[in-house]
Amino acid sequence: MEAPSVFSYVIIALGAFLAGGMNALAGGGTFFSFPALLAAGVPPVMANASNTVALWPASVSSAWAYRREAMRHGRLAVLLALVSLAGGLTGALLLLSTSNAAFSKLIPWLLAVATLLFAFSAQVSRLVAWSKAKLGAEAGGERQPGSLGGALFQFVVAVYGGFFGAGMGILTLAALSIQGFDDMQELNALKNLTSAVNYTVAAATFVIAGAISWPHTLVMLVTALIGGYAGASLARRLPARWLKRLVIAVGAALTVIYFAKTYF
Repeated sequence: MEAPSVFSYVIIALGAFLAGGMNALAGGGTFFSFPALLAAGVPPVMANASNTVALWPASVSSAWAYRREAMRHGRLAVLLALVSLAGGLTGALLLLSTSNAAFSKLIPWLLAVATLLFAFSAQVSRLVAWSKAKLGAEAGGERQPGSLGGALFQFVVAVYGGFFGAGMGILTLAALSIQGFDDMQELNALKNLTSAVNYTVAAATFVIAGAISWPHTLVMLVTALIGGYAGASLARRLPARWLKRLVIAVGAALTVIYFAKTYF
């Protein structure tokens, strides 16, 4: 890869700033940071790996903020963390074994999946809640959090997170809900824990493999942090539904653009 130009730095700095801000406001930051890396000329696999490393600090800080709630579940929290570690490592290694050409063909599909997950997150949550209530009623209302099926679902989610990651939070909430968790604080705590483990092992794998564009990643780390601070400051002033619609519109537009670039 050629040495980064001033223009590429501007592109990825802006993309990471918007990503940090949108993650603080409504989520969906990857729709800004990952395409920015591609536009800056970073190869697809390296762009995805660099994006993971750039977003890693935010995932760890979120998990730390919820550490007490997560640790209330003791062994179950440890089990979920181990499942996320194994899945994140598997997904990261799968990405590293994928060629840039093959990953380029997957990008439109991955963006489409992530956009749909983000757009229909409320419907997914309602469907999961309905299914969980139905199963709980059939079992006499005595379901306890934690199940083999839920753990396997979490492993699949973690593999996806290590491989690409956009929309992983929504899938994680669904996996945890299926296991019987009801309290939103518990859901957020365990989601942040599993996401942090996933990001950590994936980021470490990419760093060890030398799959990171450090000049781009270091700029993203700084500008994403600034964007996150700015986004948090605006969070109370802007209607979340309009921000979510903006992310969906961006995701849909990028999906169409990358389908056109890849297949036409």
